Amino acid sequence: MSIQEIKEGDIVLARHIPAKEAWGQGFKFFSPNQDYVQVGVWDYPAGKELLAHAHNEVKREVLWTQEVLYIRKGRIRADVYDSSGRKITEIVAEEGDLLVLLRGGHGYHILVDGTQVLEIKNGPYVGAEADRRRF
Repeated sequence: MSIQEIKEGDIVLARHIPAKEAWGQGFKFFSPNQDYVQVGVWDYPAGKELLAHAHNEVKREVLWTQEVLYIRKGRIRADVYDSSGRKITEIVAEEGDLLVLLRGGHGYHILVDGTQVLEIKNGPYVGAEADRRRF
């Protein structure tokens, strides 16, 4: 299985990166520069040195909350919705997979007991009422 992008026209709503595509030697990024959340992985041998650095203060305008899920253990189903709230597809994500949720909507179903998911999203967090709408 290869990387899957779910789109509404030209807008990428979600990106599913299966474990076998995500994890391998070297440094890989799966996000174009314009995404609000940048997703990449590293896999280097012992002894590799990554030079120390600090990030500069850069003013950014963030319009959308974007989420990244790492499935540490178990399996989930992510329902992906377009910008009008219409369900357009389902993605089953398993151990080691990455899901990048960029636009539209999403909901999750836990498929296996003991499933563990790491969720990362951009901030600052402005509270549930301002940040999202349920449908």
